[in-house]
Amino acid sequence: MAKFELKLPKMGESVAEATITSWLKDVGDTIEADEAVLEIATDKVDSEVPSEVDGVLVEKLFDVDDVVQVGQTIAVIEIEGEASAATTAPQAEPVKHDANEEPVAVAEVSKTVVAAKDTVAPVISSGDRFYSPLVKNMAKQEGISQEELDAIPGTGKDGRVTKNDMLSYIENRSSQPASAPKQTETTSTPAPSKPAQAKQESAPVVATGDDEIIEMTRMGKLIAHHMVESVQTSAHVQSFIEADVTKIWNWRKKVKDEFLKREGENLTFTPIFMEAVAKALRDFPMMNISVQGDSIIKKKHINLGMAAALPDGNLIVPVIKDADQLNLVGMTKKVNDLANRARNNALKPDDIQGGTYTVTNVGTFGSIMGTPIINQPQVGILALGAIRKVPAVVETAEGDFIGIRYRMFMSHSYDHRVVNGALGGQFVKAVKDYLEAWDSDREI
Repeated sequence: MAKFELKLPKMGESVAEATITSWLKDVGDTIEADEAVLEIATDKVDSEVPSEVDGVLVEKLFDVDDVVQVGQTIAVIEIEGEASAATTAPQAEPVKHDANEEPVAVAEVSKTVVAAKDTVAPVISSGDRFYSPLVKNMAKQEGISQEELDAIPGTGKDGRVTKNDMLSYIENRSSQPASAPKQTETTSTPAPSKPAQAKQESAPVVATGDDEIIEMTRMGKLIAHHMVESVQTSAHVQSFIEADVTKIWNWRKKVKDEFLKREGENLTFTPIFMEAVAKALRDFPMMNISVQGDSIIKKKHINLGMAAALPDGNLIVPVIKDADQLNLVGMTKKVNDLANRARNNALKPDDIQGGTYTVTNVGTFGSIMGTPIINQPQVGILALGAIRKVPAVVETAEGDFIGIRYRMFMSHSYDHRVVNGALGGQFVKAVKDYLEAWDSDREI
């Protein structure tokens, strides 16, 4: 009998790891090719990992809530046939532990605790707190004691400590020894660092018997962490502008029934706005960038993120790849497809990866404007407000007059580290100009 290694498949250009959420098969179960063996989750998408062969599951190398890297072996399936170097799973015990180790990412964070590593007892899962093999390995490598580990706040499921929690703790921990002696020598009342002060000020919230305690979902926790991280990373600045979309309103009203009959798709305002944003990004390529350290990465492709609300209240951002290459029909079909699959929880990991700029429609909920948080590692996000029928001054060659117009506010949040006010304002002005210059006789 031969053994086949089931590996975590590649799930998108920038997806490097996933969390195991549940095992659908137990050791000893018979598995058919293409049958799902386990469920995994990336930042926002849940997926199944199918088997590539027929056989029997003989070994699970990871537990639920473990973080697995793309390409790592997660299970061993016994199949009929002779064993070979390509299919036989390694027999050495360290397979599970080596697969979870990240020596480069962890070891470079701190080099000051090397001497203490060999003297610290191995950590264990204690009480109601479970530690994955990855967390245990990181604690071992960095010389973190059981007492320290038990005190680290966890942002994972059921308060579990995640890789990011460990990296954050290690980074702060490694910076303290060098600064502590200096503070002791210079002043008798040393001021705490900002991160330490923030932790001290966050007093626990007390719930009374009349309060309802609602556990955050896994996705809710990830979104919360992502939003806080974005605010701490980027210097958020906003520019606001109002656009007259009367021509678009009237044009859509005129052609939407014919469009539905011919294409089988509902023509909403979203693809029209996405088209204008894609054109503006082509005009201002320095809005289509990301920041990596002290370098700016200028993106070749214009991939528009489209924030969509889910039934449970959470948000997800599917991505329209190469949006500037689509005509209005193609854009409409792509927008509708992604929106429908988002509502049905049928998005694939690759559908939410690779975005270079994001658009969110706060007008869906009746808001006339908003100040959205940048979707990292992008540097800008545009919020579309509700379209309102209002009295407005209309300028014509014959003179000005008051008319009933359809108008909409747009709020542009951008990263002031690399986008100055002129660029941020010019970009959203370009979107406005494209919308207001809409051809009322445009054919679909």
